[in-house]
Amino acid sequence: AAKRKKKKQQEKQNASKKKQQPSSFDGLKQLQDAATNALNTKEGISARRIVALVIMFVTYALSSRFIPYCFALSRQLSHPTVIQKARTRDGQIVMIDDYRDAYFWLKDNTPEDARIMAWWDYGYQIAGIANRTTIADGNTWNHEHIALLGKALTTELNEGYEVARHWADYVLVWAGGGGDDLAKSPHLARIANSVYRDHCPDDPTCRAFGFVDRQGTPSPMMRQSFLYTLHSSGTREGVTAPDDKFQEVYRSKYGKVRIWK
Repeated sequence: AAKRKKKKQQEKQNASKKKQQPSSFDGLKQLQDAATNALNTKEGISARRIVALVIMFVTYALSSRFIPYCFALSRQLSHPTVIQKARTRDGQIVMIDDYRDAYFWLKDNTPEDARIMAWWDYGYQIAGIANRTTIADGNTWNHEHIALLGKALTTELNEGYEVARHWADYVLVWAGGGGDDLAKSPHLARIANSVYRDHCPDDPTCRAFGFVDRQGTPSPMMRQSFLYTLHSSGTREGVTAPDDKFQEVYRSKYGKVRIWK
């Protein structure tokens, strides 16, 4: 009994010592109390009002710039990229609807199971508007597949033709200048070369494929390519797609899209 009594007394003493030991949060509590007391003074209330006015002024200044920015951005985003506004040489403003017209042509004039070969940028548009199967689109994660598509488009005509025959029934090419397929083609060649090293041997950036001057003169490798032939056939001197391999079945109003069978 004496031992139990002594043990209880010792436990009470230990408990009281623990209560007397300062907590790690006591310092924060004291700092909070001091800050509260300071803010409730006359000077503290004035400081709070000044800070509130500064916050309101900054918010107003930012919002006055943000609201016009939102309206400007909404106007930019409201223009669909598949339809473009342009100006002719005589100053007339026209709406270029070549891309959508080409997709509608595919929908109305090709079999439902037709396969369309085009660079992956237009895959979703072809699938969504033309309702036709594409070789690649924005959700094609297989890098080797994209590289093979780039190789087929930028390789020599006959080799590209053999790949195209295996893959697709029609080839859709963006033409007409600007950011068309020919302008993108050096990038396509580099993608191809990232997997198929023999595409541009000992040339990691595939500099052999591209334009040699600002006038758009193609390099020998570009001039012999599958894409250049279909892009420029009949529009550039000396470039003609062979009749025994290709048939141009559609060319849009402003020449922005060409479709070959």
